[in-house]
Amino acid sequence: MRIIILNGPNLNMLGEREPAIYGTKTYNDLKKVIIDEAKKQRVSVIIKQSNHEGKLIDWIQRYRNKVQGIIINPGALTHYSYALYDCLKGVSIPVVEVHLSDIKKREGFRQLSVIEPACIKQLSGLGFNGYIEAINVLLERNHSS
Repeated sequence: MRIIILNGPNLNMLGEREPAIYGTKTYNDLKKVIIDEAKKQRVSVIIKQSNHEGKLIDWIQRYRNKVQGIIINPGALTHYSYALYDCLKGVSIPVVEVHLSDIKKREGFRQLSVIEPACIKQLSGLGFNGYIEAINVLLERNHSS
């Protein structure tokens, strides 16, 4: 199985940005956790990060016929990007939405995800483990298909 993992705005700042919320581990630490899990599960992963909505959309479109699953942490785009929602709905690939913090326990504007209806599952508040769980969700779905 091949999965693309897309990380949105400010995730490159992990370890520096609001460590009380997101922790002190870096984006490189996150990538290592993902790569280690992928090797263990025998999954091929492509990991991308951008602070630009259009770049994330371009990657979804570019890889739509090359992957069997998408894991996305859209960052702040979660709350207002109907363009990202439309793109995810437009591809026939299962998508799991991941958030490091529990968005349902954050500020009011963070509690709504316009991306969630385009996804088979949302994982929120599990830290880096959310990505591991997302890989497992996609593997289970792939095996049951």
